This record gives sequence, structure tokens and C-alpha cells, in this order.
Amino acid sequence: MSNYTVERIKVATPDKVELMPKVFKPNEEIKDNLVVVLVHPYSILGGRQALLKGIASGLAENGHRAVTFDMRGVGESTGRASLTGFAEVKDVIAVCNWVSEHLDSHRILLVGSSAGAPIAGSAVDQIGQVVGYVSLGYPFGMMASILFGRHHKAILQSSKPKLFVMGTRDGFTSVKQLNNKLSSAAGRNEIYLMEGVSHFEMEGPAYDAEMVKLILKFISSL
Repeated sequence: MSNYTVERIKVATPDKVELMPKVFKPNEEIKDNLVVVLVHPYSILGGRQALLKGIASGLAENGHRAVTFDMRGVGESTGRASLTGFAEVKDVIAVCNWVSEHLDSHRILLVGSSAGAPIAGSAVDQIGQVVGYVSLGYPFGMMASILFGRHHKAILQSSKPKLFVMGTRDGFTSVKQLNNKLSSAAGRNEIYLMEGVSHFEMEGPAYDAEMVKLILKFISSL
């Protein structure tokens, strides 16, 4: 039997999109008022909140509240997915505003997976309650930058603490490209490389437990 509960909620964005997040809550004592908001991979390639269930439940089992949600045009959320992810930034902000108001949290950690990383990154400095950012496979490479390149500036200029997790066999970004991007980034930037792991392998459930450990360690440093 799991030692967390899941609550389904509804969140409306300023442009009248209705999102359907899930809140993962520990059954035991909540460690602090920090809430982790997770942003799923690219909607157009099948990204959805269910891909982040393993990480969210793992965080809840370790005493932290976590929130997943389907971005616009995914699952039961209304609206239409965008190619470049800029409309989805509004979704991230709306969910974080709901978390701050309804979960009484003044500390939010944003975690973005794959294309969810640039989308979350664009929201980081637009939300005062966000105290840190974790990227799981940020697509910094040349081809991915055609779609997401305009998101890079926001997260690289943010002074908030950042952790970038990537597999050394990531097909979208090389280790060299990651290091080059972060060489001039503001604030505290940490890199964790997963040896021999590809982009889509890292998104799979086999690595959920390791992602949870990395996120928990990063939380302890905030």
C-alpha cells in the first residue's frame, strides 16, 4: 500500500485553458512547505503527466508534495498544444500560482523533463515563489534549438540555483554542448551526467528512483 495520496484538481489559465493537475501528497509528515512542480516532455510527441508519476510518487513517499499536470491540448486539459512551447509557459505559471495559493507554499521547485525543461525554464523568473530549477534532459542541441532555442536565454540568465541532469548518450544534446551553454550561465549551475544513458532511456521508469534521489539532494541544498 502506498504511503501517499493523489488529488485531482482543476486550474484555469488567464487565456481560459482548463488544466487537470494531480497533487501527490505524503500520508506521513510533510517535510517542509516546498512543493515540486513537474513539467512533462513535448506534448506533440506524446508527452503527458503520466510519464512523471514515478518521480512525483517517489517525492511524496519521501515527504514532499509534488504536482504533475497535462499541458494544454493533452489528456483532459483543454486548448491546443503549441510547436514552440511558449503558450505552455502560461500553463506552468498558472499551476505554480495555484500551488502557492492553495497549498500555502512560498517555495516551489520547478522540474522540467525533455521539452518540459525549456518550457519550465522560461517560467522560472516569472514566478517569485520558484526557488530552484531542475532540468532532466534539456534539449540544447542544434536541431532541437529550431523549436526551443528562444527559451534558452531565460534560464541561462536566471540567478536561481539550477541542476542539469543528462545522459552522456543524449541524442539531442552533447556533453560539450551542455558545458558550452552553461559556461556563461548566471547563478549556481550543477551538472549530473548519467553515463551511457540516452535521452529517451532517461525519461523511462527505470531511472525514476535515481531522478528522485537527485532532486531530493538538490532540495536539501536550497
